[in-house]
Amino acid sequence: MSILSPQNSIPDALPGPPFFGALLRVVWQHVRDRMLQAIHEAGFADFQEAHFAVFSFPLPDGMRPSELARQKRMSRQAVNYLLSQLEDLGYVERRAADGSDRRLVYLTPRGHEVVAAIFGCLRQLHEQWSKEVGKERFDDFVDVLKQLSTKAQEPTNR
Repeated sequence: MSILSPQNSIPDALPGPPFFGALLRVVWQHVRDRMLQAIHEAGFADFQEAHFAVFSFPLPDGMRPSELARQKRMSRQAVNYLLSQLEDLGYVERRAADGSDRRLVYLTPRGHEVVAAIFGCLRQLHEQWSKEVGKERFDDFVDVLKQLSTKAQEPTNR
């Protein structure tokens, strides 16, 4: 019986490591680092990387904490811990919608300022990378990511 090493078990037709998942992770971490830097530069030094679990697409404005936990694949306890931190820092508030007893998560004006810093950073990165690799290639890249993310959200692919 022969045991294949991970390197030898990769069919020749496929490119070798690093695979696209690792490449996506490296780029994703770079984007998060840049967003955190932009947030801090905008004056929100108390915002931590862990808070991205709440401040990521789609934003939780008007969402139930339990739905946020489900969407982020986190426990309700972990989400409530982050929400408590973010409430104490003035980024979000939990309040009942009119005519309801259920408390929902809402961004505060301070939270919306963080979102503006994030979006500004992402627009800059989009422009920078579009120039670096060429607008057409970058637009194709974004289109592929949109197509793959739509496909990944289909119930049969989970």
